[in-house]
Amino acid sequence: MNDSAHSSTSLKKNTFTFFLSLITIFINPSCSKIKNTVQSQISSKAPNVLLIVVDDLGYHDLSHTGSNYYETPNIDKLAKNSMEFTQAYSSSPVCSPARASIMTGQFPSRHGITDWIGAFTGEAWRKQGRQNKMLPAANKKGLSTNHISLAKALKQNGYSTFIAGKWHLGGEGSTPEEHGFDINVGAWDVGSPRGGYYDPYENPKLGNRKIGESLTMRLADETVHFFKKHTSENSEKPFFAFLSFYAVHSPLQTTNEKWKKYRNKADSIGIAETGFKMGAYLPVRQHQDHPIYGGLVETMDEALAYVLNGLKEQHLEENTIIIFTSDNGGVSSGDHFSTSNLPLRGGKGSTFEGGIRVPFFVYVPGLTKAGSTSNTPISMVDIYPSLLELSGNELLPEQHKDGESFVALLHGKPIPERALIWHYPHYSNQDGRPSSAIRLGEWKLIYDYETQKKELYHLKNDGAEFHNVASTFPEKADELYAQLMNHLTDTGALFPQIDPQYNHEKELEYLEKVRTKRVMNLEAERLRFLSPDFNPGNKWWESDIN
Repeated sequence: MNDSAHSSTSLKKNTFTFFLSLITIFINPSCSKIKNTVQSQISSKAPNVLLIVVDDLGYHDLSHTGSNYYETPNIDKLAKNSMEFTQAYSSSPVCSPARASIMTGQFPSRHGITDWIGAFTGEAWRKQGRQNKMLPAANKKGLSTNHISLAKALKQNGYSTFIAGKWHLGGEGSTPEEHGFDINVGAWDVGSPRGGYYDPYENPKLGNRKIGESLTMRLADETVHFFKKHTSENSEKPFFAFLSFYAVHSPLQTTNEKWKKYRNKADSIGIAETGFKMGAYLPVRQHQDHPIYGGLVETMDEALAYVLNGLKEQHLEENTIIIFTSDNGGVSSGDHFSTSNLPLRGGKGSTFEGGIRVPFFVYVPGLTKAGSTSNTPISMVDIYPSLLELSGNELLPEQHKDGESFVALLHGKPIPERALIWHYPHYSNQDGRPSSAIRLGEWKLIYDYETQKKELYHLKNDGAEFHNVASTFPEKADELYAQLMNHLTDTGALFPQIDPQYNHEKELEYLEKVRTKRVMNLEAERLRFLSPDFNPGNKWWESDIN
């Protein structure tokens, strides 16, 4: 059969299917799945979706959000063309729970992944040698396929689905493919870029291509390749592309040129004599002056520009929804002590604002007013229902039980006030301790399981969470605590338990070593990275902190 005959036959077949679908809906209006299919056939403008999630990017790690050190012109441009949500939150201070919340529309207390998958829990936590008072709660090993994931929901509504980069929601039995992704490039059960940010990679889902190639740029290139292939082979279908950067997670690696740029910039701003202040368990970085991290952030920004330019070259930008965010707050303590989140308190691993506040920009062609902002608190769980609504599909309230669509905010209309919940019954690898939190309006309550104390903050007056006003407003503290505990009980949340082997004197000895030796080593390392003579053996892609 020649091409013209094939096209004629295909057109007749599609026309017949289209009118058959219309008749079916007329007879039975409850056939929502068929109705959605017909709507897709009627509209050739079903929106594509590009969801970009950066790993460990702090709220203030962009020049747009206040950094005078990192340079992110391309993200800044996207932000200025989008609606910026200034009170946006991750659902967790660490990665796996937050990513599970994106895929499910549920808070971690409900879906059961409350720490990064692979973290020590229960008695195994003692292997960390930190002498803590409590044993962290159990944690699920993967995201159950009983969930209708965001990718699966969109796929069922006619979307092609693609993921590039980090997954960290389980291995066999919980892979991206088993959760609705048609194409998977580089996403597996490991949460950091094993092998580092430069080819050769140690990633079974990402073949090596060119020695020294940047992983961040490689993921961007794979995403653009998907755009091109989709346009040429499958353009009648909308797509959901999830670009899940491994950057800016440790290990921290960059090039000689970028290190030099940010080393000199730190010098021009003024290098402080000291860079760390002791937190609850670990030192906390006080300044944005890490030149290697600065280079890693800039490469991620360049990769974003490459992806957005790829959209434009394929004439997709006028029909593609773009959401840009981070999976949790910046790493100010633990890991590689990358950044400072000040004036926000804490960082990754903590339920203080520095651990859960994230940049969040939404661009919807024909709807978003460039430069608009919303101060309404939203959460990562809201991505799921919002994308369903924006793509013209029915919501799935039994799945995204905690998520609420923020589409009304894009129209400049309010949404009902509701509580945002965090449940992190673990010690983090950073400076976080077992806690749960709730925000309702301008009030935020954190319950510390180790001390059994309530911490109440009025964020409008005290965004840095410096003043605990629980004793001043005890009724408000009790009200929020009761609401928080009711939610945790209703969702079957698990809690940490006191370690019967806990020894207070040993913990004090451990903390004293951290205050002296660990702080001293970090200060020396910071100055070494900022020294004009710093040279990691001419292998800049290996310039990570051990």
